[in-house]
Amino acid sequence: QVQLVESGGGLVQAGGSLRLSCAASGLTFSTYTMGWFRLAPGKEREFVAAISWSGGRTVYADAVKGRFTISRDNAKNTLYLQMNSLKPEDTAVYLCAARGGVGPTTMVDDYDYWGQGTQVTVSS
Repeated sequence: QVQLVESGGGLVQAGGSLRLSCAASGLTFSTYTMGWFRLAPGKEREFVAAISWSGGRTVYADAVKGRFTISRDNAKNTLYLQMNSLKPEDTAVYLCAARGGVGPTTMVDDYDYWGQGTQVTVSS
């Protein structure tokens, strides 16, 4: 059974930083493309960042480019999202996702497995 468990969310002031983690089990983590998405109240699920199985390719949404960094540790079966210079509009539930296909993509439907999410709240 595949499990993706996010952690590291919380309440932070604008301009602050958080590091999210996603622990994966039940799949061969090193062969999966991984992504981060976010879900804010009243909005659709939104792509944040994705990383190839090797970590050699990354893709970012324009809204987070230059502020967020996605990375992975295949030895620890863990995905990360370092979030700096946080803004109130970054407030959302952040979910990690795993894709069995080749290459990082931005589309929700391309991902096969999802975590439950971790809440990030940025106060102004």
